[in-house]
Amino acid sequence: MRVQPYLTFEGRCEEALTFYQAALSAEILSMMRYKDSPLPEGTGARPPGSDEKIMHASLRIGDSVLMASDGRCSGAPEFKGVSLSLTLPDAAEASRIVTALSKEGAVLVPMTETFFAQGFGMVADRFGLIWLVLAAPVEGM
Repeated sequence: MRVQPYLTFEGRCEEALTFYQAALSAEILSMMRYKDSPLPEGTGARPPGSDEKIMHASLRIGDSVLMASDGRCSGAPEFKGVSLSLTLPDAAEASRIVTALSKEGAVLVPMTETFFAQGFGMVADRFGLIWLVLAAPVEGM
């Protein structure tokens, strides 16, 4: 069994995919727009005015695959109670990632050495998604 995050960007999915390509060297594996769906517009699965929005996408970040969508295209993504964790081999790369993800977002915890990793930082990206960034974690963490 595998658990994969499915992120709903409420109309900002394409912007998010482009952002993660630049910030995380993410690779878009697939992308389908609502206009490519056989379902008629206005049905529960196809919001009105959503033709150019992303119905489904998948992207690879490192060894992981995330899925994403524009969802109901409300314009306001909410990631309450959810965060994603990135593990990097060293503090320099982790620091670079925190800086990249915080562009138009906010650093919540600056990169710092901790008892559980060479470095740890937390950032809310411009979509409100929280990322925990760890550098060379202590074994077992």
